[in-house]
Amino acid sequence: MYKLLSHNDLDGVGCGILAKLAFGNDVHVRYNSISSLDREVSKFLEKDDKDTFLIITDLSVNEENEKKLNEHYEAVGKVQLIDHHKTALHFNNYHWGHVVVENEDGKLTSATSLLYDYLVEAGHLEKKESIAEFVELVRQYDTWEWEKNDNQQAHQLNALFFLVSIEEFEEKMLERLQSSDHFDFDEFEKRILAMEDNKIERYIRRKKRELVQLEVDKKFAGIVYAESYHSELGNELGKEYSHLDYIVILNMGSKKISFRTIHDDVDVSEVASEYGGGGHAKASGCSMTVEAYNLFVAETFYLEPLREDAKYNKFNVKGSSFGTMYQSQLDELFFVHPTEADKWVIERNGMHIDEQFEHFEDAERFLKRHHQAWLVRDDLFVKDLMEKVKELREDK
Repeated sequence: MYKLLSHNDLDGVGCGILAKLAFGNDVHVRYNSISSLDREVSKFLEKDDKDTFLIITDLSVNEENEKKLNEHYEAVGKVQLIDHHKTALHFNNYHWGHVVVENEDGKLTSATSLLYDYLVEAGHLEKKESIAEFVELVRQYDTWEWEKNDNQQAHQLNALFFLVSIEEFEEKMLERLQSSDHFDFDEFEKRILAMEDNKIERYIRRKKRELVQLEVDKKFAGIVYAESYHSELGNELGKEYSHLDYIVILNMGSKKISFRTIHDDVDVSEVASEYGGGGHAKASGCSMTVEAYNLFVAETFYLEPLREDAKYNKFNVKGSSFGTMYQSQLDELFFVHPTEADKWVIERNGMHIDEQFEHFEDAERFLKRHHQAWLVRDDLFVKDLMEKVKELREDK
């Protein structure tokens, strides 16, 4: 008999599906949050069931259970932990721990991809194209490679996961992977996924108007309240406000915080670890501790949201050799323009600031980080230029 304890996200449930494909009725699967795993492990160890092989995937236990699991392994030998988070690498010190963040070929792993390899190598599961395709979709979504590769099928798989119950998702995937040579969605799923895409787009559009900015430990975070679509929201907000180092998504109902980034030089798992959480470099989370609440909720509650850059401009465009105009929440006007020395400078209400920048993007990043400025519409830009022309004529 086998028992699988796994995470309750797509990657964790992917592990449960593989376990059921491999062991059928001989496996009992339980999906857990990060906080509930240790309770499940404690219950298992208290029962002292020597006939059951325990497999833990996509999650890691606390120090107390770590020691107890090692004692259980030394006595019984029926424990296997499989994970892909770098915060769990120390479990490789045990014979029962298998933690791989990146494969030898340079690909980031997921718990589902690692469990698939484990089950195949152990002879519990035969290789099959549809299963391998499903595993790769889960891996790409969980590691954010789907966004880089524009793999919409991976993105849609996660959307489907949240549209139905875990039980229904499991049932659909098990039937499909057992009966099909290749993985795909059926016609009904394609229709509801198209409707879901429209819903997500509207949701993100609304949340873009609610984002506030906070400097934390010399990095700039964008903070928003949201209960749904955290990955999609974090990705779109990160691209829309690329001057921010990472996005903080507050779920007040579940008292959870998600951290997302689109930048390769930012590791949000380090941010999450400051508040007792963890995860991946680009997607992590934690519980809403008192410290996290005071910083991300209490300190930002009355801040004004960031303004979006004007769209559809024809004259006031970014990087123009004629200059580009921005405005701040203090009604200050900023004018970014190139110099004869191929540098970029900023005028603040008509006065040059001291800094000079190599590229337009550097100047804009400075403005958005330190002044929360936004690209103004053409009408304000043209009005200001007309006033300057009028002043020049009057001086003559």
